[in-house]
Amino acid sequence: MDNYYVLVVDDDKEIREAIEIYLRNEGITVIQAKDGIEAIEKLNEHQIHLIVLDVMMPRMDGIATTFKIRENKNIPIIILSAKSEDTDKVLGLQVGADDYVTKPFNPLELIARVKSQLRRYVSLGTYEGVKKVIDLHGLTLDQSAKEVTAHGEAVKLTPIEYKIVELLITNAGRVFSIHEIYERVWNEPCYNAENTVAVHIRKIREKIEIDPKNPRYLKVVWGVGYKMEK
Repeated sequence: MDNYYVLVVDDDKEIREAIEIYLRNEGITVIQAKDGIEAIEKLNEHQIHLIVLDVMMPRMDGIATTFKIRENKNIPIIILSAKSEDTDKVLGLQVGADDYVTKPFNPLELIARVKSQLRRYVSLGTYEGVKKVIDLHGLTLDQSAKEVTAHGEAVKLTPIEYKIVELLITNAGRVFSIHEIYERVWNEPCYNAENTVAVHIRKIREKIEIDPKNPRYLKVVWGVGYKMEK
């Protein structure tokens, strides 16, 4: 891949170094941090394109770190979590992570997810094309600028959230199942993705809806999936 920089954050040195070997073999430069506090410092010192972030760490854990990063950055974040930490996966997605990989992880799976997130993030930043603006009664998608506004205010979306909104707005009125959303947005087969998609939908609603519990735009069709109301 191009000269991308990935920040790997884990208190286990052996795991950090193993991930660095896998990613370096793909032409990706790795910067290491042993906890969340050091990760924030590295973010301020380097241009980072993606973060691989462990959940359980001393000083500042992965959840708190994700929350802190999302205050002003939309860099893709992939959380590493043990199988016993399902609640942490969901919480991580809720505070702004884009994806997660379960420990012990398959190196090929981690590489695939890193590449997928990097492609999506970079394409959002370098997109060029015909300007297309879609307005749904106050919810506006500008595909050229890759921007969403709601009620006249800019909406700060992560790359994954933007792709979900773009999919639903450009197909307003059509119902997409959770499997369809996952496979179109993540570009990979859908396995047990219900929580992942549901958490992202909830976060999007919190950002675009005046009353997320009674959404005007992003509607659930029970037993079927989600749609953006025309």
